Amino acid sequence: MEVLQLVKKAKRGNKEALLQLIIDEKDDYYKLAFTYMGNKHDAMDAMEEMILSLYEKIHQLKKEEAFQSWSKTILVNSCKTMLRKRKKLVLIDDWNNQIEKEHNQHNDALASDPYINSERQMDIQQLLLHVNQYQKEAIQLKYFHDMDYQTIADITNVSIGTVKSRIFQGLKKLKDQYGGDSDEKH
Repeated sequence: MEVLQLVKKAKRGNKEALLQLIIDEKDDYYKLAFTYMGNKHDAMDAMEEMILSLYEKIHQLKKEEAFQSWSKTILVNSCKTMLRKRKKLVLIDDWNNQIEKEHNQHNDALASDPYINSERQMDIQQLLLHVNQYQKEAIQLKYFHDMDYQTIADITNVSIGTVKSRIFQGLKKLKDQYGGDSDEKH
């Protein structure tokens, strides 16, 4: 069923339609939540908060075509709220230690988890230690989650120009630090 039809049904109170919308995007939601929370458990908690918010606020959505961006904004806000409440900093060393710990405990499960078991992603995370938090967030949303500038702007509550600037400046800083090409246009 088409997304717009499902959104319209969900807005009229159809729980199955809302559930289908969430299931269709569950991998993207998980990856996005994991990016902010840094571990599987907290990412799942953030997704639960998002689902509850979606259920309570779906009637407030004005444009059906904006559902995916709107739901991801709610997820990011849930992640940020949880991090603030717990006064938790997701430091890369802690994140790496958590992944290693989970890897040892759930070796078989993690071996099949494409989000965690990626040496390349770990290298990128190490590189991102050299940019500020806003640049890191924009780069992650753009390149880890393949979001467009407008979606990133909506999620981070800044203008498209600010998003482009953060990405450009972050990539420039990485290029200056490590060399390579920066083909991002301002």
